[in-house]
Amino acid sequence: MNYPDSVHFLYSLGNEIKTAKLGLERIRAVLEALGRPQDRLRFVHVAGTNGKGSTCAMLESALRAAGAPSGPCTGLFTSPHLAEPTERIRIDGRPIAADRFAEAFNRVHSAVEDLLAAGAIDLHTTYFETVTAMALLVFAQEGAQTVVLEVGLGGRLDATNVVSPDLCVITPVDFDHEAFLGKSLESIAAEKAGILKPGVPAVFARQRPEAARVLDQRAAELAIPVARTADWPVCDLDLDSRGSRFRLTGERDLHIACPLAGEHQVENAVTAAVALACLGVADSAIEAGIACTRWPGRLERVSERPEIILDGAHNPAGARALAAYIDRFYSHRPVRLIYGAMRDKAIDEISGILFPRARQVIVTAPLQARALAPEALRDIAGHPDLRTAPTLRDALALVEAASPEDVVFVTGSLFLVAEARALLM
Repeated sequence: MNYPDSVHFLYSLGNEIKTAKLGLERIRAVLEALGRPQDRLRFVHVAGTNGKGSTCAMLESALRAAGAPSGPCTGLFTSPHLAEPTERIRIDGRPIAADRFAEAFNRVHSAVEDLLAAGAIDLHTTYFETVTAMALLVFAQEGAQTVVLEVGLGGRLDATNVVSPDLCVITPVDFDHEAFLGKSLESIAAEKAGILKPGVPAVFARQRPEAARVLDQRAAELAIPVARTADWPVCDLDLDSRGSRFRLTGERDLHIACPLAGEHQVENAVTAAVALACLGVADSAIEAGIACTRWPGRLERVSERPEIILDGAHNPAGARALAAYIDRFYSHRPVRLIYGAMRDKAIDEISGILFPRARQVIVTAPLQARALAPEALRDIAGHPDLRTAPTLRDALALVEAASPEDVVFVTGSLFLVAEARALLM
């Protein structure tokens, strides 16, 4: 199959969350048929609820800064993508080419079909399982020196949990995907802790007490060394709407300039820096790599007049982070909010956090089958100045006459953020 055909087939497997089949039997069988590419790679395995994508981006950027001057040195696997599935598999910071994606898909799909014909697996691998196998195959073929591997859902039974990493990292644990991971922080943290392995050191970001107890208990059971970001003091913090600068002290004295906006990114940068220190990366590479990190769609400013900021705040923790950003830097300015979400999200809680901070709310829908209709959003969430728009293009037309003082946030689903990037950039 060519690239469009491979993408179409992947989408035909169903939404990667709704059709998730937690378990490692299929992915292990497929990787065995492919020659166990994961055994030829060095991994940093990253789980968590929020911040894991940003943390992965900072880790990869710094590892690249520390790597060889020629040839591929890093692999990065993240999800979801914004515009194209190729974004999920990166070599040296760049998405793989479409034809390379299609080639990897064909290799994996052929192995899956052979296993199905032989009765060795029960079902075709899911979207996420298939792309995970593709990524591991590509990284091995390209000779990536270190792969930063982001967990898709949970950890214990996630398709990425077939690797033997050099380091495990767990970013802040919060509520999300409760239908799969459990309805308590303790149960969610237990699933995230499933990536921890005997003999493999770990880094834990600051956690809520309920999650911290579960992670610490599992680490103690495995008798593994743990570096905690709470043990690395942050000094001289200078935070503005475009990023942060601070000194990180502990085992090292690092001067961090984080270009990712939001106070929550300070903890993500600390987590990345501590993990890099555990890997033995030089101070200069840690500082340079974090300073040049790019992570689109998260408090990303795409227009100055009017000021438009995109943020994929798709769960309550993400909404709280966005609310804190608005309170800190934009409480003195009129805020207009364009919001659209998927039907399976905690709309009541998220809208309750974000909508009161906006002078005007425009609810719309991403161009996705699972999107919640704007009319349904209007019925769920109240606001004194709430308007509906059938599409994002219509919503943006309503803010074209925004004054220079207005700031527009486009948020909710990452699908909506991706549409906004395509329209505005």
